[in-house]
Amino acid sequence: MKKTFFLVVLLFALAGLQAQEKPEGLFIGSKAPDFKAKDQEGKEVRLKDLLKNGKVVLVFYRGYWCPYCNRELSRLQDSLSLITAKGATVVAVSPEKPENVGQTVEKTKATYPVLYDEGLKIMKGYEVEYEMEENTLARYRSSGLDIEKNNGPNGKYLPVPAVYIIDQESTITYRFFDTDYKKRPSVKDLLDQL
Repeated sequence: MKKTFFLVVLLFALAGLQAQEKPEGLFIGSKAPDFKAKDQEGKEVRLKDLLKNGKVVLVFYRGYWCPYCNRELSRLQDSLSLITAKGATVVAVSPEKPENVGQTVEKTKATYPVLYDEGLKIMKGYEVEYEMEENTLARYRSSGLDIEKNNGPNGKYLPVPAVYIIDQESTITYRFFDTDYKKRPSVKDLLDQL
């Protein structure tokens, strides 16, 4: 009887640990953590400096290899003048190595800052990072994409594709967070929130 009770408690504890591993992201009304990172041109970008000029649209994307990410980043580039006309700045963040960030910029024609999240500091601060499962990594490798090689020191971590709008007081006023990487917010939704 004691063994059965112990096994049940152990199973619940393990299930609880599994549930805690899933990211939830920050919520509307949360304070946005400040960050600094280098963009595609090697320039240091800091959130608090960007906020001096207006709101920031912060986009987390998986990598140059993700067609859904590329479409989203291209749409943002295509509508950049509409976003900046509302006084906002777009910034994209990825775990992929700087040379791969360059591939993203080449594919999407992004002129806004695209940041390499060294050590996953930004992704962790916004609670969007997750560790890919080995079977998923193997599927990607068999199709010719090695996530761990692509990310370098950031290994097998990716962000949940998320978008936050941050106001000048560093408060999150809009959040799009969906574990289905195929779903992304429309530019119209973002413009309506700016």
